Amino acid sequence: MGATLLAMAVVIAALVIRTAVAELRDPGAGRRQWRFLRDPRALAAGACVTLVLALAGWRSGGLPALPWAVLAGALVSFTIGGREPPD
Repeated sequence: MGATLLAMAVVIAALVIRTAVAELRDPGAGRRQWRFLRDPRALAAGACVTLVLALAGWRSGGLPALPWAVLAGALVSFTIGGREPPD
């Protein structure tokens, strides 16, 4: 479990550093990248992915699979909600 949490921390730190670099290059880019936190459609999709992967991971690998399911759900939400809203 310790290696799983360490790997998760590295992935999360990389995402935060990516946001910081984007914000330095273009002010306001960080806010646009984290827009998915206010998008109900993106959050619902991420929650569904998290639930499905958590159930499958729990059955096959137990507790160490749960943080990866949460990360996958967050990345799905990030991908869906990170787009510009349609005009």
